[in-house]
Amino acid sequence: MKPLPVELDSLACERDQRELFASLSLRLEPGEILQVAGPNGSGKTSLLRILAGLLPASAGDIHYGGRSVFHGVGREDWRRHRLFIGHAPAVKGALTAEENLSWLCALSEPVAVAAIWQALEQVGLRGFEDIPCHNLSAGQHRRVALARLYLERHPVWILDEPFTAIDKAGVAALEQHIVEHAARGGMVVMTTHHGLEHLPGVRQLDMGQLN
Repeated sequence: MKPLPVELDSLACERDQRELFASLSLRLEPGEILQVAGPNGSGKTSLLRILAGLLPASAGDIHYGGRSVFHGVGREDWRRHRLFIGHAPAVKGALTAEENLSWLCALSEPVAVAAIWQALEQVGLRGFEDIPCHNLSAGQHRRVALARLYLERHPVWILDEPFTAIDKAGVAALEQHIVEHAARGGMVVMTTHHGLEHLPGVRQLDMGQLN
């Protein structure tokens, strides 16, 4: 899939009768990485959930390739082009790592078992493919979720705290994978308390400066 520009047009979010942010406008081009920063309660996760289509905006619009992602054809195009991995890894404990990934990927495009095993090896879970996930640690749950980044061919990644609970080697591997995705023309929007200043091409949006 060829990535297209993403435009936020006067976007606003209100939760529990409190305005988290308003008049948020920016344009993200293919190949860019956007780090959404700011203090707790500034609307970082809410912004990502609006981008993912899981939370309505109180005002404004988002355009992908010139089409609103809130309505009609633009909404369907956006759903096919974006991949959201939330702060909770959405891994079912009763299923194995392989079964979880097979189920999650099938929501957009089925993948072969061999590809799943290769992706699990790339996130450091070789040998854990057929173990029920309730036997895995929090960091291993996170790695199962992140294996989707090696399986699903979405040009836009929306990631909420992707570095949570993974070790230094896992952090370095994920950083490299994100940089490579952007170098291929993909886009990444993420929240993280992990510093990204050492990575090339990272822009920062400070949500604390919007109010």
